[in-house]
Amino acid sequence: MNRYSLNQNFPPVVKNLIIINVLVWVAQLALDPAYNFTSDIGLWPIGTAEFHPWQVITHMFAHAAYNSAGGIVLYHILFNMFGLWMFGRVLENLWGSKKFLIFYLICGLGAAALHLAVQYYTGSYSVAVGASGAVYGILVGFAFLFPNTPLFLMFIPIPIKAKWAIIGILVLDLIGGFSSASGGSTGIAHAAHIGGAITGFLLVWYWHKKGKNFYR
Repeated sequence: MNRYSLNQNFPPVVKNLIIINVLVWVAQLALDPAYNFTSDIGLWPIGTAEFHPWQVITHMFAHAAYNSAGGIVLYHILFNMFGLWMFGRVLENLWGSKKFLIFYLICGLGAAALHLAVQYYTGSYSVAVGASGAVYGILVGFAFLFPNTPLFLMFIPIPIKAKWAIIGILVLDLIGGFSSASGGSTGIAHAAHIGGAITGFLLVWYWHKKGKNFYR
């Protein structure tokens, strides 16, 4: 399939996920100075004193709140919510709300799993927050279903087919991940992005192969 139609510009799951993410981010801004709220709901490495099981879920709804200088970080939640709205609404309209929500949460869990595994292997110690892993799953799902849809990316003045654009983004993440593992620190959870993307691809591939009720 290379074409799609939007039934709703703001389907319910996408809308409510954005609302929840924004509310959590506002709570982080309000509570972090006194209570370090982000540390409680972010994802810490397994085996550390800061890790709690609920964080594999809660980290998906938290985002960077303040930078090291104390300034508010806006770009993280802005880009993730834009990606969720831009591509998630297409998948929710295609699959229906229940199936889309299942897909979103599984991609987020897959992102957490790979991130934790890489942290364990490399011995890194940092907290991860963000919907990026789940959003990467959405990007891959969109590219799988609509590979030839032209996308306009920042700083690139020509349209690029979705399949090539998403592959390019993933390659950059892989490079960034290897750089981080080699000692470079980017502050980006590349493994979570890749984990969400792999999970999204496997899930869409399985549903597509199964065929039954793939489209609503």
